[in-house]
Amino acid sequence: MTATSEERRKTFESEALPHLDSVYRVALRLARDEAQADDLTQETMLKAYRSWHQYKSGTNARAWLLTILRHTFINEYRRSKRAGVTVDIGEIEGFSVFHDVQDVDPEGTFFNQIVDDEVIRAIDSLPDEFRETLVLSDVEQLSYAEIADVTGVPVGTVKSRLFRARQALQKMLYDYAVEMGYIQGVEQ
Repeated sequence: MTATSEERRKTFESEALPHLDSVYRVALRLARDEAQADDLTQETMLKAYRSWHQYKSGTNARAWLLTILRHTFINEYRRSKRAGVTVDIGEIEGFSVFHDVQDVDPEGTFFNQIVDDEVIRAIDSLPDEFRETLVLSDVEQLSYAEIADVTGVPVGTVKSRLFRARQALQKMLYDYAVEMGYIQGVEQ
């Protein structure tokens, strides 16, 4: 029995679209660039919609979408290696259509950027396979089995990568955590 286009749209909206933020967050950590994350997210959702007939309704839509995202990212990365350097127009010319709603809470935004930037920089500096595993686990709250499905590696490898990623972050962020008063430093 073939679903009508209206039924397809409705099931896609109810099962896939709730995970759009999750797809974007992972895309942002993979790409390390907002414009590329936007493109990756859009491409992922388009591919998912086109392949929606292959999705088994009621299964883990988020893991299915993240698998598509991962494959899309890898393919885009390979393509960009061949294509060369691109220029982000947003970096050349700052522009905002919505000046009235920009920076509703500038102090809060500034504080959040200070706290988050150091951690995000540390996460972004991790090797790709560690960063991807850490984001899927600690940010997206996927289980080891789900991460293994998304990344195509055994559960043991997921655990190992996650352990190593967290260990590397601890080393990178130790001084920052002491400076911010999150932990008490060891006197030498």
